[in-house]
Amino acid sequence: MAQDAVIVDAVRTASGKGKPGGALSGVHPVDLLATVLSELVRRNGLDPARVEDVIGGCVTQAGEQSLNITRNAVLAAGFPETVPATTVDRQCGSSQQAATFAAQGVMAGSYDIVIAAGVESMSRAPMFSATGQSDPYGSSLAHRYPDGLITQGVSAEIIAARWKLDREALDEFAARSHQLAAAATAAGWFGGEIVPVPVPAAGGRGSHEVDETIRPATTVESLAGLRPAFQGDPAGERFEEINWLITAGNSSPLTDGAAAILIMSESMASRLGLRPRARFHSFSVTGDDPILMLTGIIPATRKVLDRAGLTIDDIDSYEVNEAFAPVPLAWLADLAADPARLNSRGGAIALGHPLGASRLLTTLVATLEQTGGRYGLQTMCEGGGMANATIIERV
Repeated sequence: MAQDAVIVDAVRTASGKGKPGGALSGVHPVDLLATVLSELVRRNGLDPARVEDVIGGCVTQAGEQSLNITRNAVLAAGFPETVPATTVDRQCGSSQQAATFAAQGVMAGSYDIVIAAGVESMSRAPMFSATGQSDPYGSSLAHRYPDGLITQGVSAEIIAARWKLDREALDEFAARSHQLAAAATAAGWFGGEIVPVPVPAAGGRGSHEVDETIRPATTVESLAGLRPAFQGDPAGERFEEINWLITAGNSSPLTDGAAAILIMSESMASRLGLRPRARFHSFSVTGDDPILMLTGIIPATRKVLDRAGLTIDDIDSYEVNEAFAPVPLAWLADLAADPARLNSRGGAIALGHPLGASRLLTTLVATLEQTGGRYGLQTMCEGGGMANATIIERV
C-alpha cells in the first residue's frame, strides 16, 4: 500500500548574480550545496545518518560541478559516508525531478527519509560549458530536424509572436516580478526559507542572505530602453513572425544558488516528532515540441490536474518558472488561470534561475502557509521540449 510522502522542511540560499563578482561567486558549488544540506538537518534536529539517499539536480555537470556533485556535497556537509547521493539532469527541471524521484521513492516504500536538492553556480560553471565545442546531438537527431534546433531565447520569441504578446505586456510582467519579490522581501516572507551562506568579504568572512537579483526600482519605462537580446540570430530567417521582444530585462538572469527539501514518509515524520508542512499530491512529466521548447508546461499542467482530479480553480498558488516572460503568460492564457495566484512572491525574472536548483517548491510551501491555501502547483519548462508539474497539499 502506497504511503504519503510529506515535506518536512524546505530551504534555499538567497540568489547570487551568476557572474564573476556576484555575491556567491566566491563559493565553490560543492560548498554551496553542502551549506543547505547541513542547515536542513540541523534545524530539524535530524541525525544525518538516518538519511537514506540524497537526490540532487544540476544542469552543467562539468568542471567544479562534475563527478556527482551531490555526493561530494553530502560528504562536504559532514554526513556519514554511508549516506549515498546521485545527481540528475532534466535541464531546468532538475531539482523538481529530484523531488519527484525522492517523493516517489517514499511512496513506493523504498525510503522513509530522503533529501531532494539542487545546485547551480553559473558564475563558476557557465551555461553551455559542459559541451564546449562538441556536438551534443549527433547525425540521427540532425536528420530528424534538418533545419536544426534553436536556442531557448528564440523559442521565447516564437511564443511571444504566436500568443500575440507585445513588448509592453512582457515588460509589465517583468516589472511585476520585481515589485512582488521586493515586497515579499520587505515583508520578511522569504525569511523562513533562506539560509545564510558564508562568503568571502573584505577583511574576512561575511554572510549572504538577501536575494541579489531583485531590482526594486525596475519599471516598465526602464525596461523599455533595453535592446532585444537575440536579434540577429540566424533562426530569425526561418521564423519571420518573430518581432524581437525578448531582452535581458524580461528574461531570468544568470544566477547562483542551491536548495534542499527534507522528504519523509508521514509515519516516520510522526515517529520523529516532526510536523509535515505539505504532502506530495500528484506529478506529471511530458515531452513537447523541442522547437517551441518552453510550452511543455501547458500539457504538463493539464496532465497533473487530470491525474489529481482537480481543476485550475482548485489550486491556490501557482509557481510557474519565469525563464522568459512569454512562458508564464502563455501558460496563464491557455489555462485561463487567475493572474493573482501566479508567482505571487515574484518569479525567476526577479528572484533568479540557478538552472538545476529551482527555489519554486521552497517558495510554494511557504506561500501556502502564509496565505492559508490548500493546493499549490509548480511547473517548469525545460530544455529539449520537456516539462514537469507537481501538485502539493498543505497539511
